[in-house]
Amino acid sequence: MDRKAIIVISLSVLLLFTWPTLFKKLYPPAAVSEAAVASETAANAPATLAASNVVSNLSAPANTAIFAAPKNSPEQTFTLSNSVARYVFTSHGGGIKSVELLQYPESVACIKKGVTNAVAPRPASLGVSALVPAMSLLGDASWMDDAAFTMRLTASGVIAEKPLPNELVLVKEFQLGSNYLLSCSLRLENRTGKPVAVPQQELVVGTAAPMSLTDDGTKVGFYWGRDKSVEHVTLSWFQNAYLGCIPGTPRSLYQEGNSNVTWTAVHNQFFAMAVIPTNAAGIGAHVVSRELTLPGPTPAQLAEVPNAVLSPKGYQTSMLYPAVTIPAGQALERNYAIYSGPKEYNSLSRLGTQFKFDLDQIMGFDQVLFGSFSGVFAKVLLLAMNGLHALGLSYGLTIVAITVIIKLLFWPLTRASTRSMKRMQLLQPQMKALQDKFKDDPAKLNKKMMEFWKEHKVSPFGGCLPILLQMPVFIGFFAMIQTAIELRGASFLWACDLTQPDTLFYIPGLNFPFNPMPLLMGVTMLWQARLQPMTPGMDPMQAKMMKYMPLMFLVMLYNFSSGLTLYWTVQNLLGILQTKLTKAQDEKVAVVAPAGPVRPAATGKKKP
Repeated sequence: MDRKAIIVISLSVLLLFTWPTLFKKLYPPAAVSEAAVASETAANAPATLAASNVVSNLSAPANTAIFAAPKNSPEQTFTLSNSVARYVFTSHGGGIKSVELLQYPESVACIKKGVTNAVAPRPASLGVSALVPAMSLLGDASWMDDAAFTMRLTASGVIAEKPLPNELVLVKEFQLGSNYLLSCSLRLENRTGKPVAVPQQELVVGTAAPMSLTDDGTKVGFYWGRDKSVEHVTLSWFQNAYLGCIPGTPRSLYQEGNSNVTWTAVHNQFFAMAVIPTNAAGIGAHVVSRELTLPGPTPAQLAEVPNAVLSPKGYQTSMLYPAVTIPAGQALERNYAIYSGPKEYNSLSRLGTQFKFDLDQIMGFDQVLFGSFSGVFAKVLLLAMNGLHALGLSYGLTIVAITVIIKLLFWPLTRASTRSMKRMQLLQPQMKALQDKFKDDPAKLNKKMMEFWKEHKVSPFGGCLPILLQMPVFIGFFAMIQTAIELRGASFLWACDLTQPDTLFYIPGLNFPFNPMPLLMGVTMLWQARLQPMTPGMDPMQAKMMKYMPLMFLVMLYNFSSGLTLYWTVQNLLGILQTKLTKAQDEKVAVVAPAGPVRPAATGKKKP
């Protein structure tokens, strides 16, 4: 590769690195004023939220579901708590206003050695930015009003009660459980002497919202299950981009299911709120979700966090039930179990076993390349990581240890592949002679090449096999590291959180992060690529381009989690070590027993 090509590639990589920062410099966001923030907040307030296009049947005409916060009734809040969570209930909607997860901090900050933090971190919360409380019941405007719920505490829970204009009484009873569980009984009571028709009802499961000001929303979404099938919807569905990058027509309303929804959950990267019907009346809904623009950062927050997302998106997700008629003196009761807690595999797996649903799907292990196949590897890797951690290793060292174990398992295969590629290089002249001789007869050329490879015990696919076999393991590692709550806040060397980039500082003037781990990964990838033998038959220019492919991976993974780049860096170092050891061993064998010359390829002609 000439000097001009190297300069072009280097400049292209540099542009890819710095483009987000340059774009903000060239096209800075408009200044956010206090008035604009107030206006945006008012526009998104629950009092004015009108959600349209809700239907009880996918082909039915649209109706409107309205949530109106009471204007003349002051809000009352009640709190239930145990050792792991604190639930706040509100009379405005009679639902869950927020859930504080007491064992998990809201954010993970890098604290310098020797510096003590006098202020205890706030706990992580769910539902704080939601416009509608979770477990709110929305319906037709003819029977919904803006009256507040009457609420009272019981020995182990909260009861919210409200009369409806159609002479029904809505009663919700929440009971505090254990291990992030809360039970809810929702009753529509007909206390009259005549049947009462109830229009379709929409039960709000919750709102999936970003975790922090800088959360870009790519790991925010919702799940819903039917029998053994699980659907996952994220930002990409609402963006509706072709091939993931070409802008399409955005969507604002998701509506699926055929009266067979068995559970629904909203989530961010590490936490989730799942609602699971526990009686027959609760099963049989559609699922509906709307994309909402949540209140953005205040000017003070924007000054402190300049790379904050200005218009964060949330997804208000609900179960939609069809219209029913409640006989005189009877009630329609639906019971639910509510999980509000971390996306922790063991807890979700036990919960799924209890309710006979695949709730561990919330981990997202099966939502990446290769689906459930790589999901199996992700679960095995997570269990192995937790097992090694239980022995006293830090999570950073467990990643290193698992990488070493994986490399040792694949060591014989990789060594055989490297030697096969070297033998293929030695046989390249004979292979070229065959290609020239039978270039006009492809069928005969393929036959002769197969005989040639068999005779010399080589395979052109030997170099690809180890990569193909290790790819599901890498994808499983990728999925596991992205969502494992155990790694949140786990430190290693200079990285204070293995689920986030290992940013040491921002380059002055560019606001560009300096992340050492991906840089080390790129260097080791380049080193390894130069040590690997060139694939036989590859065009020389293409081979040189392949040596610079690590730069593209560096760009793609620069802002990924430091745990993933740590795994890849250690993998590269082990690959370099193996290549050097294999080369040294082959040279030693060659000195002890020099190999004879490679026999020329058979041409099919007898000697005279």
